Amino acid sequence: MKTYAGLVLLFFIFVQPLFAAKVKVDSSEFGVEGGNACVDCHFKTSAGLAEQWKKSKHGQLGMNCLDCHQAKTEDSDAIEHEGFTIATIVSPKDCGRCHVTEYQQNSSSVHANAVSLISKRLPAMAQNLGGKAIVAAGCDQCHGSVVKVKGDGTLDTTTWPNSGIGRVNPDGSKGSCSSCHGRHEFSKAQARDPSSCMRCHSGPDSPDRAIFEASKHGMAFAANKDNMNLDADSWVAGKDYTSGPTCVTCHMGAAGKLPPNHDVGLRNAWNLNTVVSERQQLVIFEDGDKMDLPESQEAPDPGTETTKIDGSLGTVKMVVPSERRRKAMSVVCLECHGKNFVSSFMEQFDSVVKLYNAKFGKPAQAIMEALYDKGLLTPTPFDEAIEFTYWELWHDEGTRARHGAAMASPNHTWWEGMYLVARNFYSKFLPQVKEIAGKEAEALIQKHVKSDTENHGWLDQPNKLSPILGYGNSKPGGE
Repeated sequence: MKTYAGLVLLFFIFVQPLFAAKVKVDSSEFGVEGGNACVDCHFKTSAGLAEQWKKSKHGQLGMNCLDCHQAKTEDSDAIEHEGFTIATIVSPKDCGRCHVTEYQQNSSSVHANAVSLISKRLPAMAQNLGGKAIVAAGCDQCHGSVVKVKGDGTLDTTTWPNSGIGRVNPDGSKGSCSSCHGRHEFSKAQARDPSSCMRCHSGPDSPDRAIFEASKHGMAFAANKDNMNLDADSWVAGKDYTSGPTCVTCHMGAAGKLPPNHDVGLRNAWNLNTVVSERQQLVIFEDGDKMDLPESQEAPDPGTETTKIDGSLGTVKMVVPSERRRKAMSVVCLECHGKNFVSSFMEQFDSVVKLYNAKFGKPAQAIMEALYDKGLLTPTPFDEAIEFTYWELWHDEGTRARHGAAMASPNHTWWEGMYLVARNFYSKFLPQVKEIAGKEAEALIQKHVKSDTENHGWLDQPNKLSPILGYGNSKPGGE
């Protein structure tokens, strides 16, 4: 039988090289003739940009503007600029000429596929509730835009500027390296600092900023940031830093024998941003692409074809079970915590997710489906009050509770999370169901809520003493 560590390493040998490839660039590969003229000009016209480049590793190696921005005349986004043919966008494909491993890892990640993922989930939300301006300045700035090129080679202002993580570039590549490694310095320290992730991972649908800052991990990072070695070439947890973790530590970073990886979702055993959470298998395709697959769906056999995230067909290489992903994440935890601590924490986390699913997620989903099936709600999203209640119940409060449990913030797990889920479920959602469904409501609630006596049995115990007016055993409104 394979050892615990052996299982983890077996998984990652299939997914990536054991250690991240070091960038090896021969000096003949950069320093394009004429590029120094760009530098001289930009120190006059955009000094801040040029100074960032000068401080960067690129600048120190002698790489100039044309090394990254040069384009061919046949490129769709090529423009003529001061006698040179350039492209405004430096895409992941361009970066991948040198950063091969990172490009390959990121290209099939949940980050790179953010545009495809969000378009399948709720494409009408921002357009209906906001408008095109909100999509361009809001949604697309995190998820990414599909960058459109005008006839003269310039970029459509409704899709550019944009550094969204899943941006679809004119050359067909997906993603934006500068979303984390801000141009033109492309700092490792910036990408490793939680603030880089918090640009998007904050707010109702991804409340990770507030949760991290309130957690023990966030407290450790804030108190010891100067000891985190953020700009080091080697950055292995337990070796190059020990003061505390960042987002990158857990989701991407190296730890022990676990190598780093630019696919930020590889170690996620659960999907925590859906109505009902499911554990996730990982489908790996022969061409290196990857796709999360809920365990409720039958896994395809190796060698068969199945549909990828973008709708194309791919041949399956292997399917990795969720437990293997959990073990990979646990390897990181074990750099600072004991085995019993880690396994017990994971059990607490799993219990919260299962509780949310059974008590609120599944019943609310089943009731909403019934209301639509019966024609009691229109198919138009967000034209009825209960749709907002339902959305906030799982998307806002439900996500916050599950993420709070995953990231060890008790306040977000309960008061900012599950308490608000429960409050809205009992005081808003169910009353709205009764108003909409009339005589049919009680049958729906009985079937999907009250029949679960383990979770909702207290609803049929009206005479039980309550401390609602204080912390004693006085009856509500009574003596």
